[in-house]
Order: sequence, then C-alpha cells, then structure tokens
Amino acid sequence: MNRTISYDIDSHSEGLRVEQFLRRKGYSAQNLSTIKRMPESILVNGVHYYMKQTLKSGDRLLVRIQETESSRNIPPVYAPLSIVYEDEDLIVINKPAGMPIHPSLNNYTNSLANALAWYYQQQGKPFIFRCCNRLDRDTSGLTVVAKHLVSGNILSTMTKKKEVRREYLAVVRGHIIPESGTISAPLARKGGTIIERVVDFDRGEPAVTHYHLIQEANGHSLVSLQLETGRTHQIRIHLKHLGFPLVGDYLYNPDMEYISRQALHSFRLSFPHPITGEAMDFTAPLPEDMRNILTERSSLR
Repeated sequence: MNRTISYDIDSHSEGLRVEQFLRRKGYSAQNLSTIKRMPESILVNGVHYYMKQTLKSGDRLLVRIQETESSRNIPPVYAPLSIVYEDEDLIVINKPAGMPIHPSLNNYTNSLANALAWYYQQQGKPFIFRCCNRLDRDTSGLTVVAKHLVSGNILSTMTKKKEVRREYLAVVRGHIIPESGTISAPLARKGGTIIERVVDFDRGEPAVTHYHLIQEANGHSLVSLQLETGRTHQIRIHLKHLGFPLVGDYLYNPDMEYISRQALHSFRLSFPHPITGEAMDFTAPLPEDMRNILTERSSLR
C-alpha cells in the first residue's frame, strides 16, 4: 500500500532531526528503520533527506510509505463487506457474526482478512492485514484495520494506552442486577483447554468491565459494556461471573432458544485518527438476530 504523508514544520519543531520529529508523531523505531530502506522515502521541500538531517520552520516534510508485498497465507476470496469508513490510513468494517477475523485451519478462506485481500486485489493494491481490535468469530460489529505500517503501529500503541474506546451491546436473560456497575475479576486460561477462560483470582490477569442496563424486554436485558482491558472472552466470562451470561454462547451458556450465536455486538468504536489526530467515532446498529430477542417470543426453529 502506497501512502504519502505530509507535515508542515512549524517553529516548535525547528532544529529537530527528521527521526526525532517522526518519533514525536508516533512512528516506532521499527517504522523508521523500515521506511528509510524505501527509495526516496523522506523528502523535504522536494529534496531527499536522511533521518539524521535537521528540519527548519516552514519546511514541508513528505514521508513516502511504499509497501509492495501482501500478507502471505491469506488467499483473496470474495465476501461482502459492510464498510463504515475508509481513508488512506485505515478502514472500519461492520463485521457480521460467523466471520472469523483471521484465517485458521478450519476457516482458511472465509475470514475478514480474506475478504479484504480480495477487495484490495480488485483495486490492484497490495495489502498487509493489520487488524487493531480483534473480535470473536460470532461477535458482530465494528473493527478497524490499518492500511500501512505507520497507522498500524500508532493504532496498536493507542490501544495499549487505552485511547481506543470500545462499547459493546449484549443480551442476557432476565433483569440484570445491579443495573449498572463495574466487574473487576482477573481471567486465566481454563485447565485442559486452550480456548476457554475462567475467573481466577490467584493466577488471572487483571480484567475490568463497566456495564449498564439499556433496555429490558421479553424477559431479557440489553446491556451496554465498556472495556478497560481486552482479555480473551472478557465480556463473556464477566457477565457469567455476574450471574447473567450471554444468551447463545455455545462455550459458556448454550441457551439457544432465541439466537444461535453469542448475543454480543461491537456497537461503538472511538479513537483519535492515527495520522491527523481528528476524533473518530463510529457506531453500528444492533443486528437483526439480537433485536429479535427483544421483540419476539417465538423460539428458533
């Protein structure tokens, strides 16, 4: 993926070396090492510069990212994509339930990565898959994918710094009590399995989830959840720990009367744009199968 990023140097950046300026913009040392090996990747006022050269107020700095290879072992395969937003640095997708994020042994050609590889192949563009907030296969909703090494690194760093805000919607059976609160319960891998997780106050890693009730209908509660941490299966285990597991969760609560997958949806995604710093805020409506739990009493057939 080719991307040219432009910076106007002001008096606050006067005298900085190119590498110092870019590190302040969020570029990692690995980013800079990779970029400087690309042909004429750093231009100042149209002239090729090295990373150690200094900048002056009024300079125009161009960073030319040139990625020519695509992700290996991700065959391009057509699948419809619900694109919520796209620019030169990132793409936000409303992922359907049942679609894995990455290819795996049993899902080698039906993942979001396969669909994006096909999407960019049709445009004649190479594409390295860099998903910044992974969702379980059966969790629907918003996920953001970086288009190049710099946006990928900055989004990853923002995630670690908790600057990427995620809100999920979930459906549980009954009236959730208390109606709002914080679940702080460490999570660890369950013995004898590489998939399942459990609350474990002795060996677990810290995990914190904030929640509140949005709606109660047809014997179920629609709950909003915000994560402070992003542990594997965090929402699924935390709601079960509270006593209100997700309906349709085949691993932790196989209550399939109204839905055939875990009733969990990535509803809102908010973060500063990795290149411009602009505030980005996206939402994806509750999918039909979760809405039906709150509006229909007939069970699945």
